[in-house]
Amino acid sequence: MHWDGKIILGDDYLRTLIKNAKIFAEKGHFVEALLIEDGFVKKAGSNAELAGESVDTVLDMEGRTVLPGLNDSHLHITMKGAAMNSCDLIPAKSIDDIIRLGREFLAKDPDMKAMPGRGWNQDYFATGEKRMINRFDLDQISTEIPIVFERTCGHVGVGNTKALEILGVDENTKVDGGEIEIGEDGKPNGIFNENAVQLIRKAIPEKDMATREKEFLMSMDYSVSQGLTSVQSCDVLGKDFKEVFKLLHDLYSEGKLKFRYRHQYNFQDIEDFKEYLKSEHITGKYDEMFFSKGALKLFKDGSLGARTAYMKKEYADAPGTFGVEALSDDQLQALVDLAVENDITVVTHAIGDAAVESVMNAYENTMIDGKNPLRHGIVHNQITSMEQLERQTRLQIPVMYQPIFLDYDNRVIEDRVGKELAKTSYAFNTLYKMGAPVSLGTDSPVEDCNPFQNIYCAVNRKGLDGHPEGGYYPEEAMTLEDAIDAYTVGSAFNEFKEDVKGKLLPGFVADLIVLDRDIFSIDPMEIKNVKVEKTMVNGKFVYER
Repeated sequence: MHWDGKIILGDDYLRTLIKNAKIFAEKGHFVEALLIEDGFVKKAGSNAELAGESVDTVLDMEGRTVLPGLNDSHLHITMKGAAMNSCDLIPAKSIDDIIRLGREFLAKDPDMKAMPGRGWNQDYFATGEKRMINRFDLDQISTEIPIVFERTCGHVGVGNTKALEILGVDENTKVDGGEIEIGEDGKPNGIFNENAVQLIRKAIPEKDMATREKEFLMSMDYSVSQGLTSVQSCDVLGKDFKEVFKLLHDLYSEGKLKFRYRHQYNFQDIEDFKEYLKSEHITGKYDEMFFSKGALKLFKDGSLGARTAYMKKEYADAPGTFGVEALSDDQLQALVDLAVENDITVVTHAIGDAAVESVMNAYENTMIDGKNPLRHGIVHNQITSMEQLERQTRLQIPVMYQPIFLDYDNRVIEDRVGKELAKTSYAFNTLYKMGAPVSLGTDSPVEDCNPFQNIYCAVNRKGLDGHPEGGYYPEEAMTLEDAIDAYTVGSAFNEFKEDVKGKLLPGFVADLIVLDRDIFSIDPMEIKNVKVEKTMVNGKFVYER
């Protein structure tokens, strides 16, 4: 039967034949046809080889390109949903733009009680002052309601005067592992970074569970439309873990999850982590193939753009500045030790080379004979030396890269850290070729979760605007097949599922995406424009464009 383009949902079929397709079964191996049964690939081969199979449904792909479902190795689904309902500051090219966008957002709902926003980046300001925004800027939007605008990286949050008043923040307020900046008048200027961002966020009232669910589902629908069939998502942030776990358990139990979801839960405070370990959530209802507990997610430092990434040497463009430690070495080690005692994997945000070094030390201190059985990993791993890359390979530390970060960071890396260190930073290709476990993700909503923009940056080493010409350290460009491999099998490795996820071969789950063009034959500069026509999870289509 010819595929008429309609999605097949529910339990309408048991055995499905996909034929006449260009199917990327695994790196270096393409097939034409797949036999799918009960959510798994049963056979993969040529049209002729599978022609005699008894099936319930035949889908003729008419030459379309099919990839294994993509697996984002680190993002924030709930935060993406919240960002979709917040004041969008990404278009801002000046402080005046931010004020205008805030006023326009308020005008749409003059009765709003608080205004969250996200996406500004002072390095994109083209006119006026090129600086961090502060509370006085946001006061020009409103002094009546709390306003909290987060930088695109999520490691800096700025509150207006009303927000600071609600929280009772003054020049004496301190936050362990974070900073509240003091202005020239000796008072807080509204800028909060690292662990202090959690404090300023509290100026915005908590959302009820119905709103949280709505935002999660909105983000999930968008994610599957982009080709994500699995996500490793950090949505639990400290003390709110019971509410978030309940929300996700309920969505799973009610059959509302359209993708495979694996937790990355953040506890910076060891007492919060201990409370989690004693709770029912550690042993609650999980399905290792569809809804699993995952890893403890920690933050060692901040972001390069905000100069809060923790560096061994001072910033080249900010003498005396070394970044921020969100966790001290002792705090990090205590959390890693406790996780290991409970057989829990740890993945840690580390961007600066000093942060990367600290994280590797904490991990290796728990290893026996240099083995990493729990697959402790590093998220971002941006500023690195060759010695650090070699050590990561030797210890087999999984690295969760975000090539899309080059869209912005290629403009500032050398200014921040100098040319010598920049040469071995964002070293996606080197680390992959050395044999370390490499996976790809977007850290959405820091960047959009569109995987094809991410792959474009990995393959071209350019920003989405096509610059710099020739690519940023082009020797670090990954091949297209390597990038897809990292986005599929590489991400599955972090979940201990590389033998059942990430390939379209017998015994692997039937998660796949149908593309609107052949990604393997187009100009690599066009990869960012690839769209997903269909998304299949567990043998059933969950999205149609």
